[in-house]
Amino acid sequence: MRKIPYLHIILFAATFLTTLIAGAFQKGIDIISSPERIIEGLPFAGTLMTILLCHELAHYIASKKHHTVATLPYFIPAPSFIGTFGAFIKMKSPIITRTALIDIGASGPIAGFIISVIASMVGLSMSEVAVLPKTEGVIIFGDSLLFSFLTWLLVGPLPDTVDVLLHPVAFAGWIGLFVTSMNLLPIGQLDGGHITYAVFGDRHRRISVFLVGTLAILGTASIFGLGGWEGWALWAAILLALGINHPPVIYWDMLDRKRKLTAVSSLVIFVITFIPSPFKIL
Repeated sequence: MRKIPYLHIILFAATFLTTLIAGAFQKGIDIISSPERIIEGLPFAGTLMTILLCHELAHYIASKKHHTVATLPYFIPAPSFIGTFGAFIKMKSPIITRTALIDIGASGPIAGFIISVIASMVGLSMSEVAVLPKTEGVIIFGDSLLFSFLTWLLVGPLPDTVDVLLHPVAFAGWIGLFVTSMNLLPIGQLDGGHITYAVFGDRHRRISVFLVGTLAILGTASIFGLGGWEGWALWAAILLALGINHPPVIYWDMLDRKRKLTAVSSLVIFVITFIPSPFKIL
């Protein structure tokens, strides 16, 4: 008889609640004085939770396919402006082959990417255009190559004096694309690290070292007003603390054309979703 995964259910429910609160807060709703209006955060919460769930379930299904023992997704609630620190699954047995490594590593980002693109397109079609505020302290979200293209396609070319006020669904899509790019960083045991190790083997470590240094430079440059984002320096430190090495696979099999195409597709997705300066403060 299977045990009911109480912890996973509780974490999922808690994260849904915190993202619901975050979605309501983004609309300027005070849920303390008007708790019934928390439901207005549903478009954001529902979209973001769907993106995260599809990402993690794709990993889980690919793990099962390759006979790798993995847990159900753990969602992480957080008192932040998006309501969560994401989700993850834990591998409880080694990944045996390079083929399995690419399938498991790429499945989550690709699934999350597809849902994020759909959400972004739907949300952008409902977004509004407004004059940029002149007050200091306003947060401006940077755009990836893909999100810029989608904005141009669905909203049209915009002068520098205006910007798009993202609908909550579009904002959740933006977050989904940003999270996808972070997961596809070819470093350590991130999803992109799995794919990189499967393709390049021991050269994975040199690539990881180079990219951790690049993130540190991007983070440091922002301190001196040269672009980038301070968070990249923190992310580089976290990745170093977690370790940039990758455990070897048990059987070094040959990659077929499909897996090579999957690896290339993952690289393309990373390039078009990466944002050097995701957050800027006027």
